Amino acid sequence: MKLKDFTLSIYEQLLLMLQNLQYSFLTFEEHCKGKATGQYVILRHDIDKLAFNALKMAEREHSLGIRATYYFRILKQSNRPDIIRKIVGLGHEIGYHYEDLSITKGDQKAAIQHFEKQLQYFRQFYPVKTICMHGSPTSAYDNKDLWKTYDYRDYGIIGEPYFDLFGAGEKPAVADMYYLTDTGRMWNGERFSVRDKVNIQNSILNYRTTFELTDAIQSGKLPDKIMIITHPQRWTDNSAEWLIEYLLQTLKNRIKWLLLRLK
Repeated sequence: MKLKDFTLSIYEQLLLMLQNLQYSFLTFEEHCKGKATGQYVILRHDIDKLAFNALKMAEREHSLGIRATYYFRILKQSNRPDIIRKIVGLGHEIGYHYEDLSITKGDQKAAIQHFEKQLQYFRQFYPVKTICMHGSPTSAYDNKDLWKTYDYRDYGIIGEPYFDLFGAGEKPAVADMYYLTDTGRMWNGERFSVRDKVNIQNSILNYRTTFELTDAIQSGKLPDKIMIITHPQRWTDNSAEWLIEYLLQTLKNRIKWLLLRLK
């Protein structure tokens, strides 16, 4: 019987394989504080919706002694205070998955005020030091553009992955840092990404399925420094939830493809 991809069981196998090859795991905050050495993985989770799935993922990681970074949107489908507290209680980092420029329809002043307010909100759960842009694929505005006018370091933020790892701003990209994301419910779904892109194309690892990825791990083909990005709504052991997510993501991929063609 063929195993289903994008289950929590498969995700746990992925982590175990990386551990067996002596990769260390650290949060993005720890990386920004200079704590990364040797072979390492930064686990980043963008909580776009279905926050309960993020908790399940956080519990699996905790059982393996792994800490990760969870970025929450302010919107209801992501922002679940009870779940955020539990994830923090498991030892994980949380941060703000910001989309302020999209919410304020491009108004920079309103956007930075909105950003400050939401940052203070999330700091009641955790002393937030890192943030990450939400792509907002249907919006006309790129949320990263807020930092063309303002500086997130003025708000006690020490890192934003697109700027501090992958060269979105003036700061150079981290040398030999590679990028793996489950965008489009595949590991090579860059063509379906509207804004969640990195500037260094050769830093994107190209595997379609998690099974291809684990084969590469077993063969020793992965680089020493990797950021793995997941969207926990895609990962479940529940068959009904898995099928719904599969069908919805297939539809979303087609819509995103059309949006990109029309640009």
